[in-house]
Amino acid sequence: MSGKRALIIGGSVGGLFAAGLLRAAGWDVAVFERSAEDLAERGAGIGTREDLFRIMRRIGIALDPTAGVQVKSRLCLDRSGTVVHERAVPATNSAWDRIYRPLKDALPAECYHAGMRFEDFAESAGGVIAHFAGGVRAEGDVLIGADGLSSTVRRFLAPDAEPRYAGYVCWRGVIEETLLPAAIHAQLFEHFTFGLPEDELFLCLPMPGRGADTRAGRRRFHWVWFRAADEARARSVPPPLIRAEVVDELRSHAGAVLAPQLAAIVGLTAQPLLHPIYDLDSPRIGFGRAALLGDAAFVARPHVGTGVTKAARDAECLADALAADPDPAAAIVSFDRERRAFGSALVARSRELGAYLEARARGSASAAPQDPETVLREYGAAGSLADSVFATPRASAPPGA
Repeated sequence: MSGKRALIIGGSVGGLFAAGLLRAAGWDVAVFERSAEDLAERGAGIGTREDLFRIMRRIGIALDPTAGVQVKSRLCLDRSGTVVHERAVPATNSAWDRIYRPLKDALPAECYHAGMRFEDFAESAGGVIAHFAGGVRAEGDVLIGADGLSSTVRRFLAPDAEPRYAGYVCWRGVIEETLLPAAIHAQLFEHFTFGLPEDELFLCLPMPGRGADTRAGRRRFHWVWFRAADEARARSVPPPLIRAEVVDELRSHAGAVLAPQLAAIVGLTAQPLLHPIYDLDSPRIGFGRAALLGDAAFVARPHVGTGVTKAARDAECLADALAADPDPAAAIVSFDRERRAFGSALVARSRELGAYLEARARGSASAAPQDPETVLREYGAAGSLADSVFATPRASAPPGA
């Protein structure tokens, strides 16, 4: 053991990646999660990359593309339901809990502390002291803020770094594979399917079923629909307490603007959920012996499809920096330099991909409609500047990692 201890605020995937990688490097870790509930049911479908599986193997978790559902290509349907464009982009879709659960299970129970509300911390030449509600305190060598978009650690360290509302929301829903009509299943289930109603973007894709089950008949279908909404309205409809008339309007609108296959998928969803879209570009993510990673540091809009893998790469970079430099503060300077540039570029790219939706949402007359070929080529991992970065392991990774 290195004799060093990391205090990690946030027990979602970013914090768990940091904990697992630091433990593998010989650090003692303590993860503090505000929620007292298990987080496994909070996620939905996610795209994967080989880098994600590689980093999990560094922690000792043997996952590979068989952990997800294979997608053959991307399709775009017009209003009549006709395929107007197809692009061969093979991919593996997984589920958030398929990543979260193994990470959580790999961490000894005594290292994870639920129901802990972080309040502040103090730093000295020799370490950090974190304070929690109820007078609880913990001491360590570094403090890592991995507590998401609404990070309490970020508000303490960088109060001017605020999330920015994009002008639109994401409706999403998940239905069991067995509920899909046979014709829709045969046409769409093995594909990443898009619909492009005016001013909006709809997409749907397969994902593992409950308990990360990837067997035929046990999987699920996940859909996402980006629509304009003012921020006050977006905040006023907290899931899952969405009024019945709001859901009725959504289903009616689906029938009016989406392909029949896609409208049917929305209609089959018992409880659609609503999420406002924000992004966050932090001017700094290293602060002495404290650092921010994952969504606490940068939030790219979902159009780049790299959220979980970015959190893993943030954690890997920080763990490698701390392992390479005996001075934690100097290591965090190196981490800040490497990941801040990438995080800012990723946020900028996500804004480019969402510019059409944002311009329409804000009433800009200059917004040009998206054509199917461009959307299928650019959306998500296929169009992200992250591809070249994620394609090759970081040079600082230990040999054989």
